[in-house]
Amino acid sequence: MMTYQFEPIAVIRSPYREKFAVPRQANLVKAAQGELHLLAPYNDPLSVKGLEQFSHLWLLFHFHHIDPSKKRLTVRPPRLGGNKSLGVFATRSPFRPNNIGLSVVELLDIVIKKNQVILTVSGLDLVDGTPIIDIKPYLPYCDSLPDAKAGYAQMIPEQKLKVSFSTEASLFLQSQQQDYPQLTELIEQVISQDPRPAYKQKNSHEQTYAISLYDFNIKWKVAGCLASIEEIQIVSR
Repeated sequence: MMTYQFEPIAVIRSPYREKFAVPRQANLVKAAQGELHLLAPYNDPLSVKGLEQFSHLWLLFHFHHIDPSKKRLTVRPPRLGGNKSLGVFATRSPFRPNNIGLSVVELLDIVIKKNQVILTVSGLDLVDGTPIIDIKPYLPYCDSLPDAKAGYAQMIPEQKLKVSFSTEASLFLQSQQQDYPQLTELIEQVISQDPRPAYKQKNSHEQTYAISLYDFNIKWKVAGCLASIEEIQIVSR
């Protein structure tokens, strides 16, 4: 069989520093904004000429945090509680034959400065540093099919956790408002989706977790369907 090698054409700068807490689909967390930095020779204004006419983009990317040796024929989708196996091609699991992903994001701006082309996007579900293989404009007339059947994932998933903030966390967020105006909304949207593995979501006992967003470490507790943001700390990269 023939093999093919692809070179990244861009890299994502995202609030998600690790796989844990990344939404399981794009646009579930609207507050997740990031930047797509084009790489040479595509970091040229000519490569994005006319792109401003489109509101959304398809991003083809590489799951670079996935061990390529863990190829599977079947996976257990979190949407089904993690206890039912389906064929890998009937899911959007990152454990794929070629570890290639596809996401739709909203294009907010095109910035050209110092010989660098940067696309500002929102609705990200990509880890920081994700290599982008290709960019294509989203075409509503053929890419949106409202009557399509989607099996077990026909409807948007419900928010699973109600999120609250401790006094300490709220004060910290207020101090970061100028530099990170969407941080509160981002944390709330991410955790309300319940990023925990499916088997841990069934645990009714209080559990403590931590996630990394931007340069912050967020500690939170879960009891039943309630999540409390306890502490937020700045971490060095």
